[in-house]
Amino acid sequence: MSRMKGLIRTLRIISQPQVIPLSRTNKGSSYQCLASATTTSGHTNVEKPVENASSEGKQTGNSDQTNPPSRSIRGGPVSWLSLALLIMTGGGLIFYYDREKKRHIEGLKAATSSVKQGPSVGTAAIGGPFKLVNHDGKSVTEKDFLGKWTLIYFGFTHCPDICPDELQKMATAIEKIKSTAGLEIVPVFISVDPERDSVEQIHDYVKEFHPDLIGLTGTSSEVRQAARAYRVYYMKTEEEGSDYLVDHSIVMYLMNPNMEFVKFYGKNYDVDSLAEGIIKEIKQYKK
Repeated sequence: MSRMKGLIRTLRIISQPQVIPLSRTNKGSSYQCLASATTTSGHTNVEKPVENASSEGKQTGNSDQTNPPSRSIRGGPVSWLSLALLIMTGGGLIFYYDREKKRHIEGLKAATSSVKQGPSVGTAAIGGPFKLVNHDGKSVTEKDFLGKWTLIYFGFTHCPDICPDELQKMATAIEKIKSTAGLEIVPVFISVDPERDSVEQIHDYVKEFHPDLIGLTGTSSEVRQAARAYRVYYMKTEEEGSDYLVDHSIVMYLMNPNMEFVKFYGKNYDVDSLAEGIIKEIKQYKK
């Protein structure tokens, strides 16, 4: 009885499939399955390895060897190099734009500031009708200056340095002309910043330079018309909210008693050369 039970136990163990490792690869193992069976005579025949399992194992092993799990070597959408190139390109474009803009503005300033002596042919088309408001709030036109020699300068009260320097030069020059030649010159300041230069602002500003300095302002269209008549360039720059600067022509215009253009004087004139130049033009006009 005990032999019979042992035989049955042996047959059960033999009849179960066994998995035997045949080969090992670098990154995994493949196994082949051998199936065992018994014959009617009680002998055990070992069958050949199952081809499907073997081939699948080999294929798996080969796949593991030849095709290891791929890892993306590609970076994000924007690499550090491309980001640096983008920043450099953008910076270069901004630098080029600013340089060209400054070159254009300097060219316009140079065209109006430089004074070239040469033979006079006719009268330049500078000057014309305008209607503005003076620093006392009274409406004035070009006709209010008839019968007087007038020196006109365009600027704005928030100008940090150039306008104060030019107005101070104008004030000193007309005083020198008065003391040396006995000639009366009416100094006029016309604002190119009507948005901020109110009548009150102009009133306080002009009195800082000379008691006879007349300040004029107006609406945007009125100022534009006056600037166009005198061929004056002006443009807002570096705007940050209500704080901005205005690029403009740096020129003084000498007008005769008929409010006709005589000559303009650029930034390159100092007090002495400005005073001497005006005296010379007035004397030639009276001959």
